[in-house]
Amino acid sequence: MKEVRFAVVVVLVVLGVLHSFALAVNVTYDNRALVIDGKRRVLVSGSIHYPRSTPEMWPGIIQKSKDGGLDVIETYVFWNLHEPVRNQYDFEGRKDLVKFIKLVGAAGLYVHVRIGPYVCAEWNYGGFPVWLHFVPGIKFRTDNEPFKIENEYGNVQSSFGSAAKSYVQWAATMATSLNTGVPWVMCNQPDAPDPIINTCNGFYCDQFTPNSKNKPKMWTENWSGWFLSFGGALPYRPVEDLAFAVARFYQTGGSLQNYYMYHGGTNFGRTSGGPFIATSYDYDAPIDEYGLVRQPKWGHLRDVHKAIKMCEEALISTDPAVTSLGPNLEATVYKSGSQCSAFLANVDSQSDKTVTFNGNSYHLPAWSVSILPDCKNVVLNTAKINSVTTRPSFSNQPLKVDVSASEAFDSGWSWIDEPVGISKNNSFANLGLSEQINTTADKSDYLWYSLSTDIKGDEPYLANGSNTVLHVDSLGHALHVFINKKLAGSGKGSGGSSKVSLDIPITLVPGRNTIDLLSLTVGLQNYGAFFELRGAGVTGPVKLESQNNNITVDLSSEQWTYQIGLEGEDLGLPSGSTSQWLSQPNLPKNKPLTWYKTTFDAPAGSDPLALDFTGFGKGEAWINGHSIGRYWPSYTASGQCTSYCDYKGSYSANKCLRNCGKPSQTLYHVPRSWLKPTSNTLVLFEEIGSDPTRLSFASKQLGSLCSHVSESHPAPVEMWSSDSKQQKTGPVLSLECPSPNQVISSIKFASFGTPRGTCGSFSHGKCSSQNALSIVQKACIGSKSCSVDVSIKAFGDPCRGKTKSLAVEAYCQ
Repeated sequence: MKEVRFAVVVVLVVLGVLHSFALAVNVTYDNRALVIDGKRRVLVSGSIHYPRSTPEMWPGIIQKSKDGGLDVIETYVFWNLHEPVRNQYDFEGRKDLVKFIKLVGAAGLYVHVRIGPYVCAEWNYGGFPVWLHFVPGIKFRTDNEPFKIENEYGNVQSSFGSAAKSYVQWAATMATSLNTGVPWVMCNQPDAPDPIINTCNGFYCDQFTPNSKNKPKMWTENWSGWFLSFGGALPYRPVEDLAFAVARFYQTGGSLQNYYMYHGGTNFGRTSGGPFIATSYDYDAPIDEYGLVRQPKWGHLRDVHKAIKMCEEALISTDPAVTSLGPNLEATVYKSGSQCSAFLANVDSQSDKTVTFNGNSYHLPAWSVSILPDCKNVVLNTAKINSVTTRPSFSNQPLKVDVSASEAFDSGWSWIDEPVGISKNNSFANLGLSEQINTTADKSDYLWYSLSTDIKGDEPYLANGSNTVLHVDSLGHALHVFINKKLAGSGKGSGGSSKVSLDIPITLVPGRNTIDLLSLTVGLQNYGAFFELRGAGVTGPVKLESQNNNITVDLSSEQWTYQIGLEGEDLGLPSGSTSQWLSQPNLPKNKPLTWYKTTFDAPAGSDPLALDFTGFGKGEAWINGHSIGRYWPSYTASGQCTSYCDYKGSYSANKCLRNCGKPSQTLYHVPRSWLKPTSNTLVLFEEIGSDPTRLSFASKQLGSLCSHVSESHPAPVEMWSSDSKQQKTGPVLSLECPSPNQVISSIKFASFGTPRGTCGSFSHGKCSSQNALSIVQKACIGSKSCSVDVSIKAFGDPCRGKTKSLAVEAYCQ
């Protein structure tokens, strides 16, 4: 067999190389930074995965990334997306990698291409096409002749013994032999051979050191939040902590850091991995799943980037000089000739501190960094946010169903029942229970295991009126059990353990009885060593057990009949085009295994859209043939949620959680570009049972915008100047409506003094200026944007001797 080999690592592709009309660009590196056209650069990067949004969204997301201060956009290349069938390639639509890269280049940004082709990324099978699993002699992620591939190998390298070292060396040699003309990097690879740059992934990388003094310090994944799992609570990462991590990285000699993710997007179709990764891949990123900026995260990080760029000339000119200012206090100075920039850090997670640096006094909040582009004046402190905060809201509206559609009835919905058990002529029989992935090759989430058994009535496990229990063990990920075509019970795994074990009381009748097990996958494993060996499906045992007399009959070795996928999938029901749809007055509701279809008009306006599946069970939905992904609102989130998450102290994926006790995800993104003005086709496959007429659209809108700035805040970054006159510029509260055609229409709250609370729940403190509201109203109402000095000169002094702040909440129209 011809060997199939791909590169291991990550390459920085400069768009000038890709566009014939662009100037040639030379990229190298030294110990301090990447060197582009002979000049060291301090770079800010962000991950945007092209298939997790649509081509129509790409230009807006890219522009918002540039406006947010990015120099580079990073993306993986998803092999199983482009070659789902061996030697059959697809680069159309959301898969158009070349178009995406050209758009980034047209915006004047660089591209960081992580070619994988193993990507992890919470993506189905880690980006591997499942057909690779069936290549003879295949072993994933090791020195294996049929196939070589890699990414983030250091995390699993120890599992593969001596072969891992030769694998890493092979990868490095292969990559450099391609003579691409740009540097290659290996992330999480401490032993990356020269000249490959080893890089860091994590929530913090300030303490990371490259494995050679000749290599720059780079951070390829700064996790801006965390991914959502079905059954898990919603993670988020406070921007004060993220900004602290970024500033610390550049303070300690970092030259490039990449947000993973800067825009997370959506796991459309069956692309999510895990298993149990949710359809939303929002990641609490600076640009949200719908392509809107998340404030204050986007704005505060933009300010951090501006502050870092003010220091760039000093940062690239020399190595840092580090001085202790006390316990957990550190000053880092970059000085070369007339260039001088400094970072003052308080890494204490509890106490604010006041320090003396270069003869001046500086207040440092706990867990914060102050940036001084001129080694004297503070342009930004990571714990003090000048950016606005927005409170988005979803406005629900019912589907505008076309009841005149030929197959629809009064409800506007038609349906088709999915048969329970074996219904297709390509079913097959095997002795014993078969693992699911090896059986289905992931062509469907679904695999039927069916068994018929004759009951005479005198079986020992039925004697003396004994209750019969069906015991089923499955590797996961979920399971529905039908006895004599009726749903008897269901079970599901979780992100922590995908296995399912069920004990279901059943009633068997004299004569022929059927046991039909519908096994489901919810995304294939995407991470770890030997993950291609992780199985799914019913591997047993499957047993009938008598509760009264302890008699057990093991059915595992019987002859089972198998069916890959659903009949509706083979009939093309997701497209809605078949003529078999039924329409009658008695629309079936809350019925398992039902396909539903309706025709609707697109909601008016241009606000981003989602379908609200509150009250539904589990399934998948398609609009005009596009799968919006798996939905599972019946899976309730577990975890330890708190009403407030302190940004101070080390962050972890479980530190800050929301929505415990609620569905993990109810809103599912519907890209506007997938809709026509009228006659849109919506198809649902509902596994558990629901009422389709309850389905509604939700449009994402701006609820209100807020800002809270104290007298101790630095002036806005764009107002900073190293001129001594800068000292006369104090803190300013600024508001700006996010849409170009909006103006500030009202001020809901304004208080200068000691206001309490957060955006949406501000309240007056014991100290409050009586004229704050009228001053803010005069400055802001009717304008797209406004700025108000945060000072006693503007508002008077309601409480002498106290540090005061101004809190405002406003609405735009």
